[in-house]
Amino acid sequence: MDSCRSDRPREVLVINVGDELLDGLRGNTHLVWLGEQLARRGLPVTRAVTVRDDSDAIAREVGSAWGAYDVIVTTGGIGPTSDDRTREAVSAALGVGLAHAPAAEAALRDRFTRIGRKVSDADLRQCRVPEGGCELPNPRGTAPGVWFSREGRALVMLPGPGLELRPMFDEEVVPRLRDLGCACRGEAYVQVRTYGIGAAPLERLIRPLVPASLTLTFGTHTGIVDARISSGRSGASADDLCDVARRVRDAVGEDFICTGHACLASIVIEQLRSLEKSVALAESCTGGLLADAFASVPGASRVFAGSAVCYSNDAKMNLLGVPEALIAQHGAVSAEAAAAMASGAADKFGSDYALSVTGFAGPEGGTDADPVGTVYLGYSSPTGVWSMRLSVVGDRAQVRRRAVNTALDWMRRKLNRYRVEDLIHGA
Repeated sequence: MDSCRSDRPREVLVINVGDELLDGLRGNTHLVWLGEQLARRGLPVTRAVTVRDDSDAIAREVGSAWGAYDVIVTTGGIGPTSDDRTREAVSAALGVGLAHAPAAEAALRDRFTRIGRKVSDADLRQCRVPEGGCELPNPRGTAPGVWFSREGRALVMLPGPGLELRPMFDEEVVPRLRDLGCACRGEAYVQVRTYGIGAAPLERLIRPLVPASLTLTFGTHTGIVDARISSGRSGASADDLCDVARRVRDAVGEDFICTGHACLASIVIEQLRSLEKSVALAESCTGGLLADAFASVPGASRVFAGSAVCYSNDAKMNLLGVPEALIAQHGAVSAEAAAAMASGAADKFGSDYALSVTGFAGPEGGTDADPVGTVYLGYSSPTGVWSMRLSVVGDRAQVRRRAVNTALDWMRRKLNRYRVEDLIHGA
């Protein structure tokens, strides 16, 4: 990481363009992702605005912001259709014309030749950049991005599709921001990631460990609480911040997940890889979300044996071998069913470990004893089978996501203890 000293805080503006964002047809995931990525590089977003695909509205925002912000990032509106107006609007706001970018045209023609498609005049609109700027290559799409810099300030135009925007930001924009002196070479802060402790209790625990000269902020998402420690204007070095983070880690104990940004699934996968063990899954109310968490991590195939999504009782009995009598006596949402599902998954896929999830995600269902929001988790290991009950307050999506995170965290803790026992017994 990098202490990222600067003579002053940088002013950063994000402008998200698109009717679909304001009409509720698509969530503004770009702002969430860019906000995190910019903050990690010492460029926390000062202000964000969402505008329609309207040339005047885009030009007004850029015109009033240019010169007042160090970095301006726009997303969307640089494609080939008639409602893509960001290039023209930004050029007008900057008071420059649009220049043809031969390299962008060559890349576009090469891409279309490979897919057997003809280049139209509308497609070629994408091959223009504001005079004085340059195109940002887009090997994953047709619309190149734009980099425009003047007097130490930068304006970046990124495409709307996330599969194009994110790699372009990482591969093309970040190096240029660093060369401009805006972005840190490494991380702008040290982040301690936790699970199982709320933000307020975490702050009470670690606040005495963090010198007042440092900046301590918190972020929460579905049970995960992140504590970010940065130097602010104290001049603290990277080593100073890491020393504080180590003290925080030790104080947090078992609730500590990692230092950095690793997800729970990646932590569990790494634990299993180090043990040379495998895991299988059985899901009911989460409907494959737990399997998706594992499959989203590169290299998961080395430890992830497979998953069974068993919504109905028949599926639980036929696919996982859960006894009909057990369901009749205890119900499909019970500690006994969760344990049987985990054992069945381990047997079916021949894995060393297994996790299971069954519950009432809502809005209907539940009983007096187990109302909506009740989830049972099962855990099968070479040394035994366990279950646990989880009670979640929230809507259906919150219940399902919290169940996934808690299942992953439970397995993380179990595997940690397993390794400690091995060390104690000299295994």
